[in-house]
Amino acid sequence: MSGAQAEATAGAPPGAAANAKPRRALVTGASGFVGAALTRRLLADGWEVHLLLRASSAADALPPQAHVHRLDGSTLQLLDIMRAAAPDVVFHLASLFLAAHKPEDVERLVNANLLFGTQLVEAMAACGVKKLVNTGTSWEHYEDHPYNPVCLYAATKAAFTALLHFYTEVHQLRVVTLKLFDTYGAGDTRPKVLNLLKRVANEGTSLGMSPGGQLVDLVYIDDVLDAFVLAAGQLDTQANAIEEYGVSSGKPLPLKDIAALYARVSGKPLNIEWGGRPYREREVMVPWHSYRSVPGWQPKVALAEGLALFHNT
Repeated sequence: MSGAQAEATAGAPPGAAANAKPRRALVTGASGFVGAALTRRLLADGWEVHLLLRASSAADALPPQAHVHRLDGSTLQLLDIMRAAAPDVVFHLASLFLAAHKPEDVERLVNANLLFGTQLVEAMAACGVKKLVNTGTSWEHYEDHPYNPVCLYAATKAAFTALLHFYTEVHQLRVVTLKLFDTYGAGDTRPKVLNLLKRVANEGTSLGMSPGGQLVDLVYIDDVLDAFVLAAGQLDTQANAIEEYGVSSGKPLPLKDIAALYARVSGKPLNIEWGGRPYREREVMVPWHSYRSVPGWQPKVALAEGLALFHNT
């Protein structure tokens, strides 16, 4: 039994825990690294988990205990799925990430990050589902501004967060938006910088990178999941209908230092040509730092420990 379950059943009559109805969650984005990990965490904590997946999304690696609902893209079908799942909390993690976009990407970005989210909360409103944990990005705050998206991806995430205010005002939704920094963990195969370092370490190849002075804020997946669970728990008690929090390690490091630590942890040298490519346009040199953290949350996994877990899987 998790700590949250123990707290919920403390003082209950004998047998109440065994007869308690499990909490129900609807998760979007479960085919991604963070969404799949959250699915496993919720199941381990005793939730009944429903997954909302596109018809093309693979589900083979997802736990068989989860209930999979396939979406054809229509709002009316999404209403049917919402009624069938009847979730206590919706966890919205589905998104399309592009660090830089081309003109032909605009429709996909808007559909994935704005249209789909709007369909989701419209279905929630129509079905009387009130609680949403939404996922944003620290990239909405370039140079620590309240609003200054790094790229169009971040702009679409910010636009959806703004749109949520309508649903909290008119349909009484309760929302927490978690703005993630760089997430990583064991089993993470996404084409991100740590997997580049892992490949260089394991293959002994070389890699041209930027000068490496940008600060990178890495948060281990287990700590990220703790933030999602805590966010869901506070939806009943938060003072405001919508709250936004950053999920940060609080200890960003220069990319060069992260590479040096990875080399020490892996025991393998890294052949990196620093300055082999320029910084990209609107490179985040210093991450957003004027965020608030989820009440009661703090990261537990130190970077060296997390990098070792990542490298050894």
